[in-house]
Amino acid sequence: MPATPDNQASQASPVQPHTPPVPPYQPTAFPPPKKGPRAVKVILILLGVLVGLGLIGAGILYGVYKAIIVPSDSSPITAADLGVTIYPGAVQAKGGMRMVFAGKSEVTGAYLSPDSKDQVIAFYQSQLGHDAQIKASGDRETLYLFKGPGELVSVTMTQRPNQFEGKTQIVILHAKSATSPTSN
Repeated sequence: MPATPDNQASQASPVQPHTPPVPPYQPTAFPPPKKGPRAVKVILILLGVLVGLGLIGAGILYGVYKAIIVPSDSSPITAADLGVTIYPGAVQAKGGMRMVFAGKSEVTGAYLSPDSKDQVIAFYQSQLGHDAQIKASGDRETLYLFKGPGELVSVTMTQRPNQFEGKTQIVILHAKSATSPTSN
């Protein structure tokens, strides 16, 4: 029988199904994540963070406590302590203090005056001079004067009808560094 295209197909080797090559490694399944008391882990981590922050905060407070020295004398605060004249007729109010903090001494005096805030501002502008800077914020005005290296006088005046019986509150802050030439 002569070779025909039909005969050649039947004589050819049978068709082999295609099989993919075997990879050099066999993939393995990862074990499922451990299931357990996840909430307990989260709570313990948060508790550890809070304890750590508490210890840091306690250390900071202790450092601040050790750095502040508040003199125990109860002598009245004078104009010399404040670095500026106390407003005439003003009465000392609560809030005055003396302290030494991080190499700076600060004296603060609080006073009340029946005069208007504008009268008090005019007085302190004349006392502090043209070098004083003024900052207004709402019902509060503050005059700042840098008297020299490491020395500042700040006078804040506030007048609110519903506080201090409508009187003008005057808060004077005198801060100076321990190395200031005018330090005591």
